[in-house]
Amino acid sequence: MSIFEYCREALARGLVEICFTPHLEVDPRRRHIDWFVRVDGKIEPMESERWLERYFQDLEEARKEFSSAGLRVKAGLEVGFERGAEAAVEKVAARYPFDFVLGSIHCLEHQAISSRRECREYFAHKNLDAVAKDYFGALKEAVDSGLFDCIGHLDLYKRYGGEFFGREINDLHRGRVEDIFRAMARKGTGLEVNTSSRRRGLTEFHPSTDLLALAKKAGVRIFTVGSDAHRKKDLGYCTREAVQLLKEMGLRVCAFVLRKPVFL
Repeated sequence: MSIFEYCREALARGLVEICFTPHLEVDPRRRHIDWFVRVDGKIEPMESERWLERYFQDLEEARKEFSSAGLRVKAGLEVGFERGAEAAVEKVAARYPFDFVLGSIHCLEHQAISSRRECREYFAHKNLDAVAKDYFGALKEAVDSGLFDCIGHLDLYKRYGGEFFGREINDLHRGRVEDIFRAMARKGTGLEVNTSSRRRGLTEFHPSTDLLALAKKAGVRIFTVGSDAHRKKDLGYCTREAVQLLKEMGLRVCAFVLRKPVFL
């Protein structure tokens, strides 16, 4: 679906703001798997950046078309963090006027834990301690890089990890995430509440309520809400519920403008 179709859907659903966060993947070992973008119906290599030029062109046209209807259209980017590729991310983020740059851990040992098909190649050969070491080690480096405004779907490993490790996966963060949250608080890095978990059969958002409480305790003050919609029908899914949860926890929701947080 085009940016314009998503904007029309946002208005139909009563949203006042939409932020697009297409993926930027930077792991050279996955170049043949996910370094591609669809532009005008054709698949292009992601590193060409022609897609980014077109992305901002379409965003500008959408802003002109939908601003009078009361819809704010934001330019975002979701980066699949990979050790050693920080310079590539910094180059893209500095070159374009993004409102919001989200950092996420999608892959461990170059395998996508976000994919039901690929995750088996990772989880089936790991124990919980190894998963924790890999995930929270990568997360710490992502935060320490200072490249990101927010960290996305922080406990993504729960999406399919429960099928391999049962309920124990829910405690993977204990004793491991607290220092990372303190680093996020010092740097002013935010935390995304991602609602996609609910439509995938989980009972809580990413991250779960206990993780949000730990983030609050550590001093994290910036929280965003996103539906992670890869299809038009998922746009805005459960976002009002997520906003209400944050309010009940005494946390304020943020949006971003040119990478600066704005409390709502």
